[in-house]
Amino acid sequence: MSPTFRRPVPLSKAYRLLNHGPTVLVSAAHNGQRNIMAAAWAMPLDFEPPKVAVVLDKATWTRQLLEGAGTFVLQVPCVAQADLVQTVGNTRGVEADKFAAYGLHSFSGEHTEAPMLEGCVAWLECRLLPEPHNQQAYDLFLGEVVAAYADERVFSEGRWHFEGHDELRTLHHVAGGNFLAIGEPIVGRQL
Repeated sequence: MSPTFRRPVPLSKAYRLLNHGPTVLVSAAHNGQRNIMAAAWAMPLDFEPPKVAVVLDKATWTRQLLEGAGTFVLQVPCVAQADLVQTVGNTRGVEADKFAAYGLHSFSGEHTEAPMLEGCVAWLECRLLPEPHNQQAYDLFLGEVVAAYADERVFSEGRWHFEGHDELRTLHHVAGGNFLAIGEPIVGRQL
């Protein structure tokens, strides 16, 4: 994606980047090492300041980097990246730099060292909110969103609008390497 389509999202609207339940990619960097992984269990938690939750298994390299750095990025991939999501979700980053191995292009955020993957439709830079018990017992990590961005072609004025951009629709993991893409909007009316 060209940086010309990437726009800041007001922090008061950052929760809207995740509240529809997309699969996310989590990236972190620490001591000159970096990694990216797929995560199906992520969600917004609060509005002001915006907070998120994500589940990261103890065996993941990204988790170790995140714990060391105290920061991470959640990015929302799109249909055009389905194969990439499957690949980075099923390979171990401790064995090789996934960005180099798969030719992934990234850019730097303003608040974290974590690489931000080009081509996604949203990015949330987060500061870890340490909760040692939750992290150890439940693999649950909490973060405060310190900056958010979205592709203005599909997110603007605080809402998603995918019409005419099927390749930019968000992915929703349904197990076994299968995804659904977000569908058409339905406007509810009060009865």
